[in-house]
Amino acid sequence: MILERFYDHKLAQASWLVGCAATGEALVVDPHRDVAVYVGAAERQGLRITHVTETHIHADFVSGARELARATGARLYLSAEGGPDWSYAYADEDGAVLLRDGDLVQVGNVRVEAMHTPGHTPEHLSFIVTDTAGADRPMGVFTGDFVFVGDVGRPDLLEKAAKVTGTMEAGARTLFRSLQRFKARVPDFVQIWPGHGAGSACGKALGAVPQSTLGYERLFNWGLAAEDEEEFVRAVLAGQPEPPRYFAEMKRINRDGPRVLGGFPRPRQLPEAQLSALMDSGALVVDTRSAADYAVEHVPGTINIPLNRSFNTWAGWLLPYDRDVYLIVDEHAGSAVDEAVRDLAMIGLDRVAGYFTGRAVQAWKDEGRPLAAVRQITSAELARRVAAGEVNVIDVRGAAEWEAGHLPDVPNIPVGYLAERLDEVPADRPLVVQCQGGARSAIAASVLQARGIPDVLNLTGGYQEWVREGRPVEQGADGTAAA
Repeated sequence: MILERFYDHKLAQASWLVGCAATGEALVVDPHRDVAVYVGAAERQGLRITHVTETHIHADFVSGARELARATGARLYLSAEGGPDWSYAYADEDGAVLLRDGDLVQVGNVRVEAMHTPGHTPEHLSFIVTDTAGADRPMGVFTGDFVFVGDVGRPDLLEKAAKVTGTMEAGARTLFRSLQRFKARVPDFVQIWPGHGAGSACGKALGAVPQSTLGYERLFNWGLAAEDEEEFVRAVLAGQPEPPRYFAEMKRINRDGPRVLGGFPRPRQLPEAQLSALMDSGALVVDTRSAADYAVEHVPGTINIPLNRSFNTWAGWLLPYDRDVYLIVDEHAGSAVDEAVRDLAMIGLDRVAGYFTGRAVQAWKDEGRPLAAVRQITSAELARRVAAGEVNVIDVRGAAEWEAGHLPDVPNIPVGYLAERLDEVPADRPLVVQCQGGARSAIAASVLQARGIPDVLNLTGGYQEWVREGRPVEQGADGTAAA
């Protein structure tokens, strides 16, 4: 048996290839949209991809299962356990084999058994793998978003992201029962091969270790250790991070059928002089340069989403799916435009209509148009100006972070909700935006400036620096606004 893990750090997402060396067949589990990585890996291993599947209808990235099956001629295997609301609309069109609990798929000498493990989602399957060439008991389980290293899948996404009301508690109870059945069904020596790692919003305490065993997780994974259902329900629903806005769009795309791309085409580079016309027309322009460069000078009306490890997340929070997007990329960053286009496509943002290099910023200036900047403020200066009543402050971290500790009397509006909650943003004085370390607040400053609030300052070092200098904080709700 051949096993290979693929990990996308920006999505914090793992996919897997399992193959049979004897027959050359291979199965890919939970592929993302960049399917060339799987095709290349299979070729290097002397395998051909004959089977493609996924554990569930994903919420955090566009599935590549359909794309990979089309590219390789592989058979597609999809869950039939979701009921009418969570069935794959494209299954018949693509000739997919529908799997139910207990169904077997043979990949050469590798036997894969589908186990229905609902709770995170109604249709969720885990796949129990046995290498029958040398064993009669399973080696591992592809657990998708059911069991992670150190955590279990969150059951609240259908309600919070897909807006299916009244499903959180029911999902939590279903998840508890799935975990109890899983522990009774699977031996402790079996390896756990999860679909996500640390940084994913599909849980609240995911570990960075790529795999584990059921026996280890029984001891140290709070979700698997829980034996009381009521206690489990309270714990699994508490403190979950806000699901990014794009999760609802991912659910719809992956259920109805992702568009087959056939690769990531590079958009055309636009002449620098065209930027002014686009901005005058109200076009959506995203400056992907670093927060530091953007803070020094940028084209007014653009928003800053730096092309770093968090690019996918904030693009999904802030960019609409029904508009063209134009990019400004750092001309010194090599293939920055290709990276940005791939990252956006991974979450279904396929409408990149063109791009500029950073030289367009200078061209804007050369036309005699004013550039904007984001002023920085230290915690010492902020403390002085707050005491003097000279500034307002908002905390743009997540609600759970704010509850754990925040600056006195500072309200919470997470950066992803700023555009829809502008009426809550105080505008009678200069506004300081603050997050944990200064990165999210830099994005928030650009959003606020683009929405017509020009006098915005960013707290350098954020809440961390404020605490490090021994300044006062508050904990828990105190009547200020929280998302």
